[in-house]
Amino acid sequence: MSEKSGSRTRRILKNVLASALVLGLVGGGVAYTVVTVDRADRTAPTVAWEKPTVTATPEDPAAGIHRGRASTPLSRLLLPLPEGYSLGADIPGYGNDDEVPAVRAAALLKESGKGFYGKKRRAYEKEVDRLGIQGMAMRSYARDDSTLQAEVLILRMKDRKMVRDFFETSKEFSELLELHKGPKIKEYAKSSACYLGPKPEEPEQRDDDERTPALQDMRCSAYDGEVMVTVRAYGAAPFDAKAVAGLVEKQLRHIESPGEYV
Repeated sequence: MSEKSGSRTRRILKNVLASALVLGLVGGGVAYTVVTVDRADRTAPTVAWEKPTVTATPEDPAAGIHRGRASTPLSRLLLPLPEGYSLGADIPGYGNDDEVPAVRAAALLKESGKGFYGKKRRAYEKEVDRLGIQGMAMRSYARDDSTLQAEVLILRMKDRKMVRDFFETSKEFSELLELHKGPKIKEYAKSSACYLGPKPEEPEQRDDDERTPALQDMRCSAYDGEVMVTVRAYGAAPFDAKAVAGLVEKQLRHIESPGEYV
């Protein structure tokens, strides 16, 4: 291959596609496990999310704060629950309002390179170590009208350039998949991007007349300094993409001034 081994195997496959698009492996699946059908009215499908937890799920001195945990520097960077939202369903394995320390967060990124073996695997793990992971925090949000669920994940690193690289890789991969662009966040047009997932297929009619609504998903990535933000949202038609973009905008504003509730 040469030329410095394919530019170090294209920077270890762009840090394994920015570590599975910034830990997409952590979240996901929430919407698909909590959507049910309202048996009381079978004339039209109704989205009924798993009942949101009003308080934070992990045991924490700050648990019970109705707008989310804010007991650590990293948890204070997460957007407090805006008006019209409650804590959402659990992110598998992490609850609905959680934080992962630096060592564990780095280990999660390294797990995304499990397809590599030998020298390539060791080289990728060194790439992760170079990032200077400082921790990860996540929170799920459920709109009170039961039309939308969103998961917000923030990852903090020491290397600001790597944060920008993660963001650019996320955009490149979304465009490679030919995903439709979501709404722009004008104030953060250069540091954020949203993409809609494939159009959901119409639900099949079951023999018992029950139908599970097809869900649209949308993924946004953004950054601010040394903080990478990933937002994944799901909802039934008509999907409110602007509301998701609004959450991302509020999250970025909050990172700029974490001492002020939005």
